[in-house]
Amino acid sequence: MINTKLRKLGFCGADDSVSPRQLALVFNSYPFVEFGILFRPDKEGESRYATKHWVQELAKVARSSSMTLAAHLCGTRVNELLDGDDSFLSSLHPMGFRRIQINATAVNGVDTSNLEGSVQTLLQVIAKYSDLEFIIQKNDETRPLWEGILRSNSGVPKNVTMLVDDSKGTGLLASAWPSPPAEYDIGYAGGIGPKNIDKVLKDVLIAGNGRNIWIDMESSLRTIDKDGNDVFDLSKCFKCIEAVCDTGVYKHPQFMSCDL
Repeated sequence: MINTKLRKLGFCGADDSVSPRQLALVFNSYPFVEFGILFRPDKEGESRYATKHWVQELAKVARSSSMTLAAHLCGTRVNELLDGDDSFLSSLHPMGFRRIQINATAVNGVDTSNLEGSVQTLLQVIAKYSDLEFIIQKNDETRPLWEGILRSNSGVPKNVTMLVDDSKGTGLLASAWPSPPAEYDIGYAGGIGPKNIDKVLKDVLIAGNGRNIWIDMESSLRTIDKDGNDVFDLSKCFKCIEAVCDTGVYKHPQFMSCDL
């Protein structure tokens, strides 16, 4: 278990309800934290889906703080990539995004009718951006996509990893966590949150079998505030950070390492 490396603790769905500066404060104390931003044009400005203005402010903070981010693409942003359109993708690296998650499922607003036929086009886009890591959401619905990548003549590109999420982004806890295959690294998602992260960490650090892994969460980080707004709750994020530090995989920064 102790040989497995938790490379990222992913908190997805940061939006206009939280200040980008607050995210930078967390990141600079815990650089293993990765904030994920959901991009889906038809939902922009709703809870979990940040506005363009907020993302621009986040990018400014990221540049000044060295914070790295993950772009979780949904809806037409995914279909653009599957069609070979990288115009939006090309804007992400300058804003601080280093990992790109492709959520190619219907619940995420994606036209999934031609996943198999889009494999080669997507691989061409991936090859063009070697400085980005592309995360393929791996589940039964996305099988035509990830199996097509596995079957490609060149094999799995070095900058491709996969997120094991049997819930297809709906936040249901997995019944088991598979070990990473030889060909690529994986992360784990689906129903993970402050209430169960202690057990999940123990399980995935064993399942990781000495490899580099990450975990990601979204729905469990939401709170309805006193005004009825659905907000991104940093206090829930911090409970997960504390759980990671309690395992000894990472430590609190020195100024917070006193016994409480």
